[in-house]
Amino acid sequence: MSKIAKPYGTWSSAITPRAISEVLNLSDVQWDNQSDTLVWSENRGARGVLVAQSAAQAPRDITEDSVRAQVGYGGGSFTVSHGHVYFAATGGRLYRQSLTSGQSRPITPAFGAAASPRLSADGKWCIYVHSYEGTDGLALVDSSGESWPQKFAYGTDFVMQPVWQSTGEYIAYIGWNHPQMPWDGTELRLVTLEYLRDGTPYPAAISTLVGDQQTAIMQPEFSPDGRFLAYISDQTGWNQLYIYDIATHTHTRLTHAQADYGTPAWIQGIRVYAWENDSRHIICTSSVNGFKSLQRIDILHPQNQPQPLIGVEPYTDFSQLAISPLTNRAACIAAAPTITPRVISIDLPQSTVPPTLAIDPALPGTQVLLNDSPTAQIHRRASTENLPPAALSNPEAITWEGHDGESAHGLYYPPASERSEGIGAPPLIVYVHGGPTSQVTATYSGVAQFFATRGYAVLMVNHRGSTGYGRDYMNKLRGNWGVYDVQDSATGASYLAQRGLADPGKCVIMGGSAGGYTVLQSLVDKPGFYKAGVCLYGISNQFMLVMDTHKFEERYSDSLLGVLPQAADVYRDRSPLYHAHKIVDPVIIFQGEEDTVVPRNQSDAIVESLRARGVPHQYHVYAGEGHGFRKPETLEHYYNAVIKFLTQYVVFS
Repeated sequence: MSKIAKPYGTWSSAITPRAISEVLNLSDVQWDNQSDTLVWSENRGARGVLVAQSAAQAPRDITEDSVRAQVGYGGGSFTVSHGHVYFAATGGRLYRQSLTSGQSRPITPAFGAAASPRLSADGKWCIYVHSYEGTDGLALVDSSGESWPQKFAYGTDFVMQPVWQSTGEYIAYIGWNHPQMPWDGTELRLVTLEYLRDGTPYPAAISTLVGDQQTAIMQPEFSPDGRFLAYISDQTGWNQLYIYDIATHTHTRLTHAQADYGTPAWIQGIRVYAWENDSRHIICTSSVNGFKSLQRIDILHPQNQPQPLIGVEPYTDFSQLAISPLTNRAACIAAAPTITPRVISIDLPQSTVPPTLAIDPALPGTQVLLNDSPTAQIHRRASTENLPPAALSNPEAITWEGHDGESAHGLYYPPASERSEGIGAPPLIVYVHGGPTSQVTATYSGVAQFFATRGYAVLMVNHRGSTGYGRDYMNKLRGNWGVYDVQDSATGASYLAQRGLADPGKCVIMGGSAGGYTVLQSLVDKPGFYKAGVCLYGISNQFMLVMDTHKFEERYSDSLLGVLPQAADVYRDRSPLYHAHKIVDPVIIFQGEEDTVVPRNQSDAIVESLRARGVPHQYHVYAGEGHGFRKPETLEHYYNAVIKFLTQYVVFS
């Protein structure tokens, strides 16, 4: 089929604002240990729903309450055990729901917020994270909710990821204090349990196994036989996998590559690895330059390199690994740049020889057998997947030289279309992730595909301060927020322009939250460099952020900018609001009315300055939205507004 020449940025695309707003958000997947039922969570707009599938039966919704944990940024919304699902609902209570029938009922009272429920091996007790009036800790309740919950482990500013040992002797969890963030320094704590006469467990002793203010630990997980405790640590400068032998009190490092086997713990309940039932093998994810792979580790031979699971190559992103206690079948959420997220499951090998795993990306629910390989199944798709991969953009991991000679990283998406082609160089969207301690990875990006299929080039920037490239790279942003993120975005755009991959006169900078801050700071520091800016709930005043944001991040700026009041000059210098007179380029700003992370007053203030000086701008405030938009009607309006704005100020200006 011959292509028709059309101006970049004007191509027709099947990824419409309506289509992108209807893509499901698949956030977690777990197995029941009694019925081998698979349960996953779907965020359908503002409502979270749990879906269950047993054997060959069709998936079915099992919850009516909106499932969403609300500790910090959320996550850790549910667990499955003994034929029941336990979940946190909007409003803060924990509920218990049978996987087969009946209605859910609360097992905790309605105060505070709950997350990360985990059941004891006998199913009698539920440990969970509880937050109330600024105090976080672990609480304990009987799984039937007959008794009042009790405090279990407190004393740190934050806790996450509690887990039981199968023998009932220990609980492990992660704790940390201000001003650390969970990727700066945390502690892996081991609780020794004793029991009252009525069988109620209580903490007889709590000790710290590993971790400190300079070492980040995440995801403790006991082996099924209770002998080992696995965890992720960045003590070497990379997130690596370790195990602790409870009997011998020894720690063994299992991974050694310059790759990240962990990820920043922005939310509760993150799982980047899972134990197999033999307590000998671990399935884990490894990330290099934003591309992830699945690997298998034999802990009895830690000197051996992890073995890749072959045949899952269509996917380049894996999350929330879970293994069935009954069948040794692994499930996860898998995706790729041209494949929207899916809930998949695979049979794991029964020997130490890695098998060939195969998944047919084109057919739903198919099982493929290659060279005696295990079967694989697709349980749920986030979208209809009505576009062939050839119609979508495949990213390239790129590295360029920053303003000071050091390296910066990102993913470059070229324009993609089966029907259109452009003339000359395309306009460029420079997209800056949030956090700023985060990373864009080679998963499906609705943002990148929305613009790439319309004839834009897209650079997803992993500026210095991002994760996935080692701890030293992440720490580059300490004291330099508003510097490296701004500079790396601009030098990345220049690099692509020098290669002829972007029109230097039609560059757009876009981002939300911390990325929105980079948008505003870039328009201040580099007037005229970008043709326009797209800012979602961005920070305009660093002083206001410290005063108004939620507990999780109220000391985050200590490391990114400095400690107040000593660093007041830095805060003023890095606050776009105090230098808004330098902004001359068109900018469109979006804000959720109920945002508690970056409150509306941040956007109101910068918009007032733009309006007073006559700078071309648009401002959209969405009722009922918080930090990140969930409602389909909001997303549809947002994408329509952005494309009209860029058509006016970039494509045809």
